[in-house]
Amino acid sequence: MNILDLTITQLHEGFRNKNFTSVEVTKAYLENIKKTDKEIGAYLLVTEGLALNQAEKADKLISLALSGVEGNGGDFPLLMGVPFSVKDAILVEGQKATAGSKILENYVAPYDATVIKKLKTQGAVILGKTNLDEFAMGVSTENSAFKVTKNPNDLTRVSGGSSGGSAASVAAKQAVYSLGSDTGGSIRLPASFCGVVGLNPTYGAVSRSGLISMASSLDQIGPITKTVEDCRIVFDAIKGKDPLDATSIESQISNFKSEIKNIKIGVPKEYFGRGINSNVKKIIEDAIKKAKKHGAKIVPISLPNSKYAVACYYIIVPSEVSANLARFDGIKYGLYEDAENLLDGYMKTRGRGFGIEVKRRIMLGTYSLSSGYYDAYYKKAQEVRQIIKEDFIDAFKKVDLIFSPVSPIPAFKIGEKTDDALSMYLMDIYTCPVKLAGLPAISLPVGNIGKLPVGLQIIGKYFEENKIFNIASQLEKML
Repeated sequence: MNILDLTITQLHEGFRNKNFTSVEVTKAYLENIKKTDKEIGAYLLVTEGLALNQAEKADKLISLALSGVEGNGGDFPLLMGVPFSVKDAILVEGQKATAGSKILENYVAPYDATVIKKLKTQGAVILGKTNLDEFAMGVSTENSAFKVTKNPNDLTRVSGGSSGGSAASVAAKQAVYSLGSDTGGSIRLPASFCGVVGLNPTYGAVSRSGLISMASSLDQIGPITKTVEDCRIVFDAIKGKDPLDATSIESQISNFKSEIKNIKIGVPKEYFGRGINSNVKKIIEDAIKKAKKHGAKIVPISLPNSKYAVACYYIIVPSEVSANLARFDGIKYGLYEDAENLLDGYMKTRGRGFGIEVKRRIMLGTYSLSSGYYDAYYKKAQEVRQIIKEDFIDAFKKVDLIFSPVSPIPAFKIGEKTDDALSMYLMDIYTCPVKLAGLPAISLPVGNIGKLPVGLQIIGKYFEENKIFNIASQLEKML
């Protein structure tokens, strides 16, 4: 089997059996990036020197572990020596962290994000930083200030966003796995479009320290992988409470084990109505039928307030964007445009440094938070958010998991929606309600329309990621 096709577990076994080294695996991935990324555009930065250095260290540690010198019975971490990519909104010490924006084009991260520290402790190998919509604002990775990332399945189509570079790097065999971030659907949507697995964890399950903030009450780092099992491995490595992130929680992720035949699956009628592509609908319904055929009980449910989710989301997110992006003023770090006075300096720096979508959201958010409008917009949106959350809580009294589409359509053509912001925003219609409620959800590839993959969204209760993994893994084997 080709090294580039191997999963995390298969690579681990290969290292253990001395079939190949981490340096050999890393070189294979670096070679494939050189060969394929001119067309795809998944990476903003390839850290070849760092990757080979980390691979050499991993090989030494693996060799020590296998020799029994360390007294660990020949054991070593599952991610040791395994090469991965990182969304360029997550800090890696000593490497550029642009967040896909001109305003941070030359910014170098002074420290590691907590998730990077955890993966470095395991001996993982960093291949580079991947492209994204500027400050994670977008659903297609067309909003990047540097390039558009193409879908490896069809180069005329988008890879999804905002973690489009991360999903494309895994789909194109340019990384074993990747770290992305999800605010409204930014892991699940590109995972669905590119045909890989992507997890949005429970809010607070993974530290956000070292993630360049967009909307702090929604942002969450998560894994994009080849398989469900790989997804579980990476999630287990990065989860947990962090003193550097007050919103992170040390929760018992329940060690759930059950057959699909004992599961009640909720299917929300609101997610299969007007607007969904007929082929997408059929593929998702076929996946649900497959689960039913294997004994799962399918329960029709209603999430009546989901119809307000996009409107609610696009008030809360721009409001938090307006506050979070105020720090990019040209004084502390990043781009600075010289001016006669401080205000002109701010205006010129932000005017040149921020792209159209970022400016749009800052203006929307500043308006929503302004005197006389706060109660009518932001406060009202937070009240609606609570109602959406209660819909899910009520649904989970009747079911174990909820199955739905990730996206109403497959990957669309590059440039098709760039002049239609509302159409772009509606791409989050099935993913942003989950984020507003703070729930975990995975995108699992379940079929194709021609060359274009379609993802099934499996939504679980708070901190029940293992239930999602368990059932998704069983479903993965059936497809």
